[in-house]
Amino acid sequence: MIRPPALLAYNPQRNPETISEAQHARLAELLDILHPEPVRDFHDPALAPLLRRAEVLVTGWGSPAVDDAVLDAMPRLRLVAHVAGTVKGHLAPAVWERGVAVVNAADANAVPVAEYALAAILFANKQVFRLNRLYRERRAAEKPWSNHARGLGNYRKSVGIVGASRIGRRVIELLRPFDLRVLLHDPMLTEEDAAALGATLLPLDDLMAQSDCVSLHAPLLPATRNMIDRRRLALMRDGAVLVNTARGGLVEQEALVDETRSGRLDAVIDVTEPDELPPDHPLYDIANVFLTPHIAGAEGPETQRMTALVIEEITRFLRGEPLQHQIRLRDLATMA
Repeated sequence: MIRPPALLAYNPQRNPETISEAQHARLAELLDILHPEPVRDFHDPALAPLLRRAEVLVTGWGSPAVDDAVLDAMPRLRLVAHVAGTVKGHLAPAVWERGVAVVNAADANAVPVAEYALAAILFANKQVFRLNRLYRERRAAEKPWSNHARGLGNYRKSVGIVGASRIGRRVIELLRPFDLRVLLHDPMLTEEDAAALGATLLPLDDLMAQSDCVSLHAPLLPATRNMIDRRRLALMRDGAVLVNTARGGLVEQEALVDETRSGRLDAVIDVTEPDELPPDHPLYDIANVFLTPHIAGAEGPETQRMTALVIEEITRFLRGEPLQHQIRLRDLATMA
């Protein structure tokens, strides 16, 4: 197999464990890597001769943008393989327009997000977060705990999944072993589609009103920004829980602050807007908000699952086999 000339382009500080030593060695077997360090600036004059030779570009978190000017500098580019999820932040439409194939590792990144969401749903229905605080405060067992937590437990609870994305579908699959009623909202699906997934399709307002726990898995698009607004939060049952591992912009954050601060709703929030909240933001201090710093996606060695997927795709590309994780230009309109 001929090794095509290639460059790496990402910020190695974002997660230094993303490519293991063994995976670096495998990439070197597949590709003639032209520069030992990941590219941080495509406009560096010293890189111009390497850009002209590169046929494969392996990108990751913190990659510099690939626009028309960069593509002009890389006339032989045939494949962009992204060792992460979304490519919307760094690849211009011109990449596809010039016939460059694009693959990403979103399917691999979906695994830990779905695992986080599953854990959050099960813990939320069991009211683990609320009772953990209460037990710490009172330092005594006050059974039955159901006196302090209405509807305690998972048995026959209703879980609402907003968005039949790759993560949403995986969460539905992970929920199968449990005695739960799974509701689903996705405007692109039919009732038959939802039933095949093991869920009941509902309009969003009905899902919000009927769910004990709502988990968000929709992309952030102009049409979905603030889709979980004050009115829809008000539809949720007293004591219901909102789980957001998708994008902070899906939720009207000020309204969420009001609903959780009042104690009417609980929330498990991994994503906010902005992604890193200012130190004085109220979400840090609301007792019934379980807040994590955008860790649901691949972190630490989990990121190597994404690299493994990309290595498999590069291998298929070099063998002339169909790519399994190819991103088309038309996909950008509905991608996260």
